[in-house]
Amino acid sequence: MKLSRRLSLIEPSPTLAVSAKAAALRAKGLDVISFGAGEPDFDTPSHIKEAAKRALDAGATKYTQVEGTPALRAAVAKWLGKAHNMSFEANEIIVSAGAKQSLFNAMHAIVDEGDEVIIPAPAWGSYNEIVKMAGGRPVVVLGAAANNFVPKIADIEKAITPRTRAILYSSPCNPTGAMLDEASVRAIADLAVKHDFWIITDDIYRTLIYGDAKFFQPATISPEVRARTIIVDGVSKSFAMTGWRIGFAAAPKELVVAMGTLQGQSTTNAAAVSQAAALAAIEGPTDELETMRVEFDKRRKAMVKALREIPGVTCVEPKGAFYAFPDLSSFLGKKTPEGKKIENDAQLCEYLIEAARVAVVPGSAFSAPGFIRLSYATSMKNVEEGVARIAAALPKLT
Repeated sequence: MKLSRRLSLIEPSPTLAVSAKAAALRAKGLDVISFGAGEPDFDTPSHIKEAAKRALDAGATKYTQVEGTPALRAAVAKWLGKAHNMSFEANEIIVSAGAKQSLFNAMHAIVDEGDEVIIPAPAWGSYNEIVKMAGGRPVVVLGAAANNFVPKIADIEKAITPRTRAILYSSPCNPTGAMLDEASVRAIADLAVKHDFWIITDDIYRTLIYGDAKFFQPATISPEVRARTIIVDGVSKSFAMTGWRIGFAAAPKELVVAMGTLQGQSTTNAAAVSQAAALAAIEGPTDELETMRVEFDKRRKAMVKALREIPGVTCVEPKGAFYAFPDLSSFLGKKTPEGKKIENDAQLCEYLIEAARVAVVPGSAFSAPGFIRLSYATSMKNVEEGVARIAAALPKLT
């Protein structure tokens, strides 16, 4: 079968592959603990589900406007405005089938063949693939663990060329939980204005922040920066609504129109009932969100503490999201009890799922070989038992 050349440039999602393998092993009756998918284990709050049921009864089963219902676009404008202490108009908002589609639409709207997009890393692997699908070239700028995974501004500046079209980052970051401080964001904004490129911020984890960490949105800096900023957000992580598939983008009106044109010729509108649920989420009570955030924080502390107690493992403290990103590079080159040499982090993850029945994602999927990503968006029991299994399996490598 002949497939398009485009597909040869794109890598499948390693996160989804890990989750699928864990599910397949469970289907065989094996006790597997998965730290793979970034999906809250909490159920969607009941008032959101009830709103969706009422919406279905009221007829939320038809097409909506491509860019989203007027009510939801207006609510998102108000919600983002309150979060960032700035004003948005409804026509600066587009609703998509998840934040990933918002990123996809934005990239296809601004990137031409051969354009470059700077990606501070470690970073979610889909960023690279979305850039490539749009015909662009991802330019990865790696941040060291010693610097809390935040790339140096000087390194970002060195990566800028006449073909630089945008910089794309998440803060808090998937996979590290790292956050860009205000000074770093302002420095990036200065570069964007100086060299005239877009800033795309993936803010899907912005409400999941711990300790004294603070979120800073570059669009608040000045009108010049705002005119170059695309804000991507959504309800998936904070509201435990991953399966509802609703994301948002806030951008200059002309770009929103362009993204709407793309969406109109691909998926059309996001599901009507999901939009109704998202409206109830962002307009409703937030007490359950805080309950989830506090529980994530407890699991974060427990996971990081347990990982740091494993000889040969180091782990930078995540400031947000729900991932830990420990360095296991000291185990590369060692052999399993069966004599198989562990050549890379992908093989190390294979060993952990086979020997410990724990599923984790290799750091190479995030441009950081030698690390692994563990999601603590699972029960405390799984956090404790899963890391204990890893602690028992790693010393068997010699």
